[in-house]
Amino acid sequence: MFETPVGKVLGGSPSRLEAGIRAWKAQPVDWDRMNEAQAMPSPRMQTTIERPVKVSGRGTFFGKSIRMLSLCPTDMEGWWFERADLPDSLPVRCSIHNVWTTGNVVSNIVLRSGSPHNYIRMAEHMISLRMGTGIDNLLIRLDSGDPPLFNRGSNDLVEALKSAGVRKTSRPQPYVTVRERVTVANGRGGFLTLAPADPARPMLAVDAAVDFPTAIGRQRIRFAVDPATFAYGATARTNTSAMKMLWCKTVGLLFADIRNLGYSFENLLIAGRLGYWNKPQLQHEGKSLEAVWHRATLDLLAAIALIDEGFFLGEIISYKSGHGLDVEMVQHLYQESLLTPVAAPAG
Repeated sequence: MFETPVGKVLGGSPSRLEAGIRAWKAQPVDWDRMNEAQAMPSPRMQTTIERPVKVSGRGTFFGKSIRMLSLCPTDMEGWWFERADLPDSLPVRCSIHNVWTTGNVVSNIVLRSGSPHNYIRMAEHMISLRMGTGIDNLLIRLDSGDPPLFNRGSNDLVEALKSAGVRKTSRPQPYVTVRERVTVANGRGGFLTLAPADPARPMLAVDAAVDFPTAIGRQRIRFAVDPATFAYGATARTNTSAMKMLWCKTVGLLFADIRNLGYSFENLLIAGRLGYWNKPQLQHEGKSLEAVWHRATLDLLAAIALIDEGFFLGEIISYKSGHGLDVEMVQHLYQESLLTPVAAPAG
């Protein structure tokens, strides 16, 4: 697994891609957890939560406001958002068809359906949980399009879902994979590759690597997605450079969308060129892997959660990718009919 980093190239510069492949091959794996990997369980029924739960925190884009999320059971298939402050708007499904933008100064996945007011920003920190918590169907009610930014990544949401219990539905859970190995590349040497699931041992396996010109530096992990591993990675905070943080707190004050950001030294990992401005977490053998865990679990898997035909199984290699490239890949999967059903092994 992970021996072949590139498949059919769906987008990007071939020369940049070649450079990225060389860099990826040269980057060591800091933590390989594939020895813990297990095949997906026997074919199962879809699940929702047993009872509603609420979670609150300071807003991501309006940090002075307290935002409330209500996680609710639903008979609808998939993950959905409902804006309580827009009673005339329909729920927004977690789907590639509803991606509005991936942001500019603040990179994030924004979902929208119908009215331009019916949007949900920073959706990735919520929808990624669809891939790692075992909850297939969920309705998230928000009091605005601005969700909370927590001090422990998305761990507050993971714990809330655990406390809500699990209820099986009468619908079988469909699984999908990609028909062939495919790759998209960006202009910075980054690339994203998806490969078909192994029919004899289907799972969702991830090789994720980052390379930042800051104290974060080069980080790389490998793992199979399961609830325990996901819960570990979901504690990782989003990260930013010290220069961008300084810009947001100075020049950014001129812009309404920036001066109200809820960013703090508690809910962000802030990296200078030579060191961190606050304490990094998720240490492994003396090295913080917080940035790559956030990238792998709460960013990358959020894009995979946008596949609404079923739960995706297969192999993912991500090197210096981001929201834009992740979403581009999923768009290609639909535009070129690259998804196909796959069966979980019989018990």
